[in-house]
Amino acid sequence: METFLEVEHLKKSFKDTQVLKDISFKVNKGEIMAILGPNGAGKSTTIRNIMGIMYPDEGKVTFQGKTEIPRNKIGYLPEERGLYKNVKVMDILLYLADLKDYPIKKAKERALSYLKIFGLEGKEKSSIEELSKGMGQKVQFIASILHEPEFLILDEPFSGLDPVSQELFKQEIRKLAANGTAILLSSHQMNLVEEMCDRLFLIHRGQKVIYGTMDEVKKEYANFKCTIKGRNKVEDLAELEDVQRVEQKDDSITLFLSKDVNVASWIKKLPDSLEINELSIDRISLHEIFIDIATDKNILKEGA
Repeated sequence: METFLEVEHLKKSFKDTQVLKDISFKVNKGEIMAILGPNGAGKSTTIRNIMGIMYPDEGKVTFQGKTEIPRNKIGYLPEERGLYKNVKVMDILLYLADLKDYPIKKAKERALSYLKIFGLEGKEKSSIEELSKGMGQKVQFIASILHEPEFLILDEPFSGLDPVSQELFKQEIRKLAANGTAILLSSHQMNLVEEMCDRLFLIHRGQKVIYGTMDEVKKEYANFKCTIKGRNKVEDLAELEDVQRVEQKDDSITLFLSKDVNVASWIKKLPDSLEINELSIDRISLHEIFIDIATDKNILKEGA
């Protein structure tokens, strides 16, 4: 698979605080890669180094093997939205496309098409300040992809969107990846990341914690858990073989299992005396992995 972006051994300090500690990862063409981490982990600093907004103390960023930033090939949706409020929608879209040396006629055709897709048909002459927050976000997303970028950075693209708009964004992001765009996505909505992304890079305190495909991460960190609904005693379930910890919510008890458990065999050993109204087994979610690492619980490491 062809690599578009390669980040190698980035280090960055502000005064006496080292914000990035030897950060390395790749983003390939046609894939969606997530960069994740709690607030203050170094995500924004990494993105700013990629975009050339700031420069690393050590390390390098290359685009298709070159250190020069190909700005006309990059789309960027920043976390902090910043369109000119008193400018009309079509004018700002064409202006930003022109900055990327994209043909104006083609940009206008694509803009009208995207405005229709995102339910903004007829809004091209409205000023940005007349739009709702969600509408403004759609316009800024359109601006980031209008020039057909080969590499796209999306920083919290789903923030503030209603479920219908989230689905529209997801569909368009998937289409871009299917057409070969390399996408680096940052989001705190772990369910959407888990659903959409091919690989992830999780950063905490400026250094790599997890890096790999979603399947690799699940296999390495996402142990099985079993949820049983019924009137049962936590103490009885906690003593079952391969149960590492137990959580109870009302009449639902979740058993977190050891890493190497054989699920099929384990189920057969459940006592006949259990009251089971519902039973489900799945793997720990990416959200739970994120919380574990971000809060330094180390529960997953202890169970490895």
